[in-house]
Amino acid sequence: MTRAPAPWPGATPAPPAPRYGSGALADLTASVLSTLGVPGTANTLGLASVSRACVLVIDGLGWDLLRAHPAEAPFLNSMADRPLTAGLPATTATSLGSLATGLPPGGHGLLGFQVAVPGTGRLLNCLRWQDDLVEPTEFQPAPTVYERAAANGVATSYVALGLYKETGLSRATTRGANHISANSLGQLVAQVEHALRQGDRAYVTAYHADLDSTGHRFGCGSSHWRHQLRFMDLLAERIAEVLPSGAALYVTGDHGMTDPGDRVDVDTVPELAAGIALLGGDARCRYVYAEPGAEADVLAAWRATIGDRAWVASREEAVAAGWFGPVVPALLPRIGDVVAVPFTDLAIVASTREPWLDRMIGMHGSLVAAEQLVPLVTSVRE
Repeated sequence: MTRAPAPWPGATPAPPAPRYGSGALADLTASVLSTLGVPGTANTLGLASVSRACVLVIDGLGWDLLRAHPAEAPFLNSMADRPLTAGLPATTATSLGSLATGLPPGGHGLLGFQVAVPGTGRLLNCLRWQDDLVEPTEFQPAPTVYERAAANGVATSYVALGLYKETGLSRATTRGANHISANSLGQLVAQVEHALRQGDRAYVTAYHADLDSTGHRFGCGSSHWRHQLRFMDLLAERIAEVLPSGAALYVTGDHGMTDPGDRVDVDTVPELAAGIALLGGDARCRYVYAEPGAEADVLAAWRATIGDRAWVASREEAVAAGWFGPVVPALLPRIGDVVAVPFTDLAIVASTREPWLDRMIGMHGSLVAAEQLVPLVTSVRE
């Protein structure tokens, strides 16, 4: 990750900017489409030309965590190519948006776990999605990689749990793909194998969430997490074994994870709570939406209170530093007036607003390498 200058005081080290356009998650799907011959796409990552490709997304699989567990993940470690950057925030909805569109967060607008919907005074939970609040295809209108591939004659499929099929997030990110349900590891392998053999060219995404949920509940330093990683390694190895000729498997994650031990509770610290209209984001990347006229005071209070443990920036500073990539002007209000990204062992919780979040052990969202870097694992069948 390249380092951008930090104009805000108190924060060391300087925050690294994700490698949008040269080595980020959005560049992976754009590069895969290019290898399949889809026009208007750039093979930024220099991937091999193939006629069939599967991108396996293992939720919560970070580069640092993978490399730290060679015994639990021998296949993934043996095939690991390089790290990519997830983007900010390093969280599922944002990363799935980048993989789905080939755009950085500032281009697709799924800018976090919880973001303000301008003009409503409400937060959108981008994972659970309140349909009465906003239509998914309007909130994320950019063409998906599946729509672009299908328009060029590529058979496109999305393989995941059946319960994801009709969610708002799926409607925002997987338009153009044939949704195929897979409710067990064996089903996922079989459905991917079948989908990869469709048509003259095929593009398949497979998604599995259990590593992330295990980390949230037990921590990524737990034996529970290590055992789950072993199953993910076996899943990737089995898909690689069933690849048809001329196919490639690319395994990646949507973010890494850490187990922060320090907590600051916005709901019990008056200096942090003052002037807030909405508190969005999550514990490792907070969006603070200020009351009208209170923006400068909120920024100053957050810097004074946690500026030695987090990068605390105004919206304008965060955008100028490249944290989100180029931001479509209409999407700017979705970003908080203040953006607070811990670089220490800190979780910014809110015990009254979000009691469920404070119970999590494993967390993610920050610009730190352990949460930001995800692997690119490559296996090609000649």
